[in-house]
Amino acid sequence: MTAPDTLARWQTALPFATSFLLVPLVWYCAVQGGWIILLIPVLTWNTYSALDKVLGLNTQNADPETSEDDLFWYKLITWAWTPIQFATLFGVIWYVARTDHLSALEQIALFFGVGVMTGGIGINYSHELMHQKSRFERGLADILLAMVLYSHFRSEHLLVHHRYVGTPRDAVTARYNENFHRFFPRVLKESLISAFQAEKAMLARKGLPWTDLSNPFFRYWALQAATLLLALGLGGLAGLALFLFQALVAIWHLELVNYVEHYGLTRKHLGDGKYERVLPRHSWNAAHKATNWFLINLQRHSDHHYKPSRRFPLLQNYTQDEAPQLPYGYAVMTTLALIPPVWRRMMNPRVRKWRAMYYPEITDWKPYTKASTPMPR
Repeated sequence: MTAPDTLARWQTALPFATSFLLVPLVWYCAVQGGWIILLIPVLTWNTYSALDKVLGLNTQNADPETSEDDLFWYKLITWAWTPIQFATLFGVIWYVARTDHLSALEQIALFFGVGVMTGGIGINYSHELMHQKSRFERGLADILLAMVLYSHFRSEHLLVHHRYVGTPRDAVTARYNENFHRFFPRVLKESLISAFQAEKAMLARKGLPWTDLSNPFFRYWALQAATLLLALGLGGLAGLALFLFQALVAIWHLELVNYVEHYGLTRKHLGDGKYERVLPRHSWNAAHKATNWFLINLQRHSDHHYKPSRRFPLLQNYTQDEAPQLPYGYAVMTTLALIPPVWRRMMNPRVRKWRAMYYPEITDWKPYTKASTPMPR
């Protein structure tokens, strides 16, 4: 590889590293205190929405056959985030425990912002890493998830969500007319149970009990216990409480995104508990350029479910004839999801249009919105 080639690839990858700007912002807010702390969620939620308006859509696609060697700089971005987030999260816990210029309310506001970082960015990077084959990358994903006490997300996402997306067996597929405030507590419970059952079933097929040490839940619990003890050691009970709060905020962010990504979209039931294969049409797509830089192409979710093994720079964009399109980027859509009447007014007509476009032969959609729908095998 020549030097010009290396420089060109580095420059192309650089926009996807803009999420790293959150790290100095978190530290600046921790040191300054006061209203400055609000900059973390305000800038995260609004800056990229504004940039989307200016920069528009990116509908260009990279060559999906690009070699792994040519993706080094993109991979480096995902590898670097884990140690940087670890140092930032626990460094800020240590700092807050040893300074007196932040009131209790300011500390809570600060760690809400930290949760925006560990959830909106950290879990997103873990999502990219857990889909890779190398133990190194999956290990990085496990560390990120342990920092938000959501380690089972890896099992749930890989073994349940990708297999059963768009069916009642997938807790993460938001039902038509289901508002986020009902979705969130439901998915917290159901995804944990389904993840554990999926791992238990895999062990059973090998003739092993769930208590076998190869069950990844033992690793999940150990890593989570280590992060809890570290937070306690660095910040005492107050530090532990702040750690727990940022984890809740992070999980809330993740599930807001999950809610948006599949709202109302279902796969056709073929009978005998079987469903059609997953296609780009079964996830909402968004081509907003700036937000896709920030979220390493997470909004190209239609292709992610169609080809789960593709690394983020190779994810393909689809037109409105191939996949349903979100009217705005994730920052706007997740905010609207918090206001159910506004959300239904915007999204329900789009779901009905999607149904008429792809499944005109289905006249009764009630079975697709109820848990009584036959489960896929």
